[in-house]
Amino acid sequence: MGRTDVASRIVAAPPDRVYRALTDPEALVMWLPPTGMSARLERFDLRPGGGFRMVLTYTDASSSPGKATPDSDVVEARFDEIVPGARVVQAVDFVSDDPAFAGTMTMTWEVTAAEGGSRVDIRADDVPAGISAEDHATGLASSLDNLASHVER
Repeated sequence: MGRTDVASRIVAAPPDRVYRALTDPEALVMWLPPTGMSARLERFDLRPGGGFRMVLTYTDASSSPGKATPDSDVVEARFDEIVPGARVVQAVDFVSDDPAFAGTMTMTWEVTAAEGGSRVDIRADDVPAGISAEDHATGLASSLDNLASHVER
C-alpha cells in the first residue's frame, strides 16, 4: 500500500462548469499542468476503460528533471469511473525507466456544490515513492489554482 495525498479547494464556479473542465481535453491541457510545466495530449477517450496520454514538459528542467525524458513526464491514464457532474477516477502510470516511479496511482477528482461555488477534492492513492510528498502537494495545489482560474472566468 502506497502513500495517499489529498488536496481540495473551493472555486467560485458551479459544479457543472468545474466537472466539464475535468473532462474536456482542451481544458485539461490548460489547467492541469502545475506551474512551470505545459502539456499536450497525444490521445483522449472519455469513457470508462478509455483514457489519455499526456506529455508534460518542464519550462526549466534543470531544477526538476523529467521522469520520461530530461525535460518531460509522460502520463498514461485510464478512466476507471466517470460519474457525470460529480467524480472522475483515473488509474495513472508514469512512463519511466526509474523504478521509483513504477506502479499505478489512482487519482480521484470529486466535485460537490459548496457555498460560493464548488468544492474540488483530489485524492491520490498509491503515489509512487519517487514523487516527494512536498512536491506532490505543491503540484496538486498548483493544478487546483489553475483550475480555479480557468473556471472562474
